[in-house]
Amino acid sequence: MDQNNKGQKTSRRGFLKKFGVTLGAAGVVSTLGVLSSCTSNDPGKKFRFLNAQGEWEEVDVSKMELHLDELQKQGREGLPGKKFVMVIDLAKCQNARECMKACQKAHHLKPEQHHINVLQMENDERTGHYFMPKPCQHCDNPPCTKVCPVDATFKRQDGIVLINNERCIGCRFCIAACPYSARVFNWSEPKYFEGDENRIYDVELNVPQKKGTVTKCLFSADRLRIGKLPYCVSACPNGTYWFGDANEDVVTNGTSKESVRLSTLLEENGAYTLMPELGTKPSVYYLPPKDRLVKYKYDGVNYLGEKEVETHEG
Repeated sequence: MDQNNKGQKTSRRGFLKKFGVTLGAAGVVSTLGVLSSCTSNDPGKKFRFLNAQGEWEEVDVSKMELHLDELQKQGREGLPGKKFVMVIDLAKCQNARECMKACQKAHHLKPEQHHINVLQMENDERTGHYFMPKPCQHCDNPPCTKVCPVDATFKRQDGIVLINNERCIGCRFCIAACPYSARVFNWSEPKYFEGDENRIYDVELNVPQKKGTVTKCLFSADRLRIGKLPYCVSACPNGTYWFGDANEDVVTNGTSKESVRLSTLLEENGAYTLMPELGTKPSVYYLPPKDRLVKYKYDGVNYLGEKEVETHEG
């Protein structure tokens, strides 16, 4: 194991042991209301939480120092001059779920874990169903980063929100704060734990995964660093995803490789974001499921699993 990582792991475990936190324990946190307004950048500030024994603990977050190796330093800085955005065309999603498979493979997730999930939606019983991929929204005003007491989750200069699992203490405040349910907790040992045991931790890939920490969609930050599209975008066979740079006003389709102006794509197709009233300012835009290329009813079965005789096409 890399010596830097070894030191980080010891520091993290020592911190948790010192303050009575048991990773994966259900009693660590019950509500965001127990959190004082603080981050690790505020020396002397403290936050209160329920430990595994159901007892109140008060922790001075400045006691947990931030140690970064080169991979983590570049991961925190991000790519200068960029503002990454994703556009999802709901008319084109056919529930192939290749985006989910590619993401799970890249990030060594178990079958029940999702950084991106494809939901079957029905706005009204008269409108029929459509499919909606839902990744992390990579908000410009992310509530998750504001509640993390140890600065484990953060927003980079290019707009991507990441998690440093060498620093995460598993309090799950970020999970409670996220209105999009975009985060997953590692309750057990990761799927490829043995194969990743001696691998240097890469914060942009979030591998190796670690028990007792939080994981989420990363916009495939490791791929963006080498000039490639995210795993999910490249894997979709139906042209559902567009990805690019808002500063350049250009997005590229993962299937056709066609590039268009972001502003034009959004304006001409009535794009929207999820729950804009919250003020989170997501970096993921949706194009309405108009002029669908697929049937409303998936294989004649509705979201309850009931067989339906009639289908409707857009």
